[in-house]
Amino acid sequence: MFDNLSDKLDKAFHILKGHGKITEVNVADTLKEVRRALLDADVNFKIAKDFTSRVKDKALGQDVLTTLQPGQLMIKIVKDELIELMGGDVAGINLSATPSIILMSGLQGSGKTTFSGKLANFLKTKKNKKPLLVACDIYRPAAINQLQVVGEQIGVEVYTEEGNMNPVEIAQNAIKYAKSNGFNVVIVDTAGRLAVDEQMMTEIANVHKAIQPQETLFVVDAMTGQDAVNTAKAFNDRLNFDGVILTKLDGDTRGGAAISIKSVVNKPIKFIGTGEKMDAIDVFYPDRMADRILGMGDVISLVERAQAQYDEEEARKIQKKIAKNEFGFDDFLSQIQQVKKMGNMKDLVGMIPGVGKALKDVDIEDDAFKHIEAIIHSMTPEERTKPVLLDAKRKARIAKGSGTDIQQVNQLLKQFDQMSKMMKMMQGAKGKNLMRMMGNLKGMQ
Repeated sequence: MFDNLSDKLDKAFHILKGHGKITEVNVADTLKEVRRALLDADVNFKIAKDFTSRVKDKALGQDVLTTLQPGQLMIKIVKDELIELMGGDVAGINLSATPSIILMSGLQGSGKTTFSGKLANFLKTKKNKKPLLVACDIYRPAAINQLQVVGEQIGVEVYTEEGNMNPVEIAQNAIKYAKSNGFNVVIVDTAGRLAVDEQMMTEIANVHKAIQPQETLFVVDAMTGQDAVNTAKAFNDRLNFDGVILTKLDGDTRGGAAISIKSVVNKPIKFIGTGEKMDAIDVFYPDRMADRILGMGDVISLVERAQAQYDEEEARKIQKKIAKNEFGFDDFLSQIQQVKKMGNMKDLVGMIPGVGKALKDVDIEDDAFKHIEAIIHSMTPEERTKPVLLDAKRKARIAKGSGTDIQQVNQLLKQFDQMSKMMKMMQGAKGKNLMRMMGNLKGMQ
């Protein structure tokens, strides 16, 4: 995400390189490029102009600190303004009532139904809640079925009323059902349209009035850029929602919606969708997003993802095997599975400071470990347990069975040997096995 914007901002800051003081001339040249970068990212012209004006006011006349170069000082000023533009502080979700009612709104195709499932899964696994999904999209073909499939996938019940074409009644009945069956969160998925229309707005306003939700969230497709911001404004004028959900942010290299939507509707971005899987949901942190836009990585989010996949019992078993020199390829495969659960590889690499920029032109596959997995799956159970058995003849068989070559098999064996030694050195350090694997991601490619 934000690849194009990050590249253009990086080029803009190069203008200040080598200057000992920030002056009106070099600031003007830099900010012209910054404004151009924001406009290319589909940020509203007025917002881009106001943004660069604020940066200019802060930058002019500032002496460069002894530890900073002008470009670095400008980056800090731009970062601070980006954080403010995207909302400043992280916005929480209101779960104070029992049950807490969350109303989902948005246009058709924005990913509203899928995100309702992601949010239910997030609240169930991360907040220890018992959510109920409610199907109130009575128009779109197969909308109810889609929500039921999502609910089954994450183990969350879906409330439906076949034949009832009144979304207000369905929502009200669902809340009664939730109260009598121990659900503490109700997520109401409403109908969307291909465009904003009066019938749609009236219907969702009626649902809103009838159920009085603690949270009304507007789901918007980040890839629609400035149109997303305009749609959000139309919804907010009528519905006065509490927060924004940006979906498909992983597919948007511009990022204009994320940067400017808070400024237009004065409502915070609360969550972002970063993939197709049900766990591809992140709380939106303006400071972390600013770091990523400016190519500084996002180590905190990377560590949080690693911790979420950390299995203490599994780690103890592996540590015992390492101590006895019994660490094998099945254990190695288990570690790879933990890394894969953290998200797609390009997204993870982008969180490592400096690495995302260095590998921006490298095509990192979503399944970057598929060749490694294929090689391991081509081994016999005995070979996985005792890698020392792998002679030339066995390697040739494994290479043929996995669709790779001897060189790739030898490379994996070498990496496995290095990994085993490293993990033995790190034995006893909680969670370090997984993070060390991430540090060696580039080598495993």
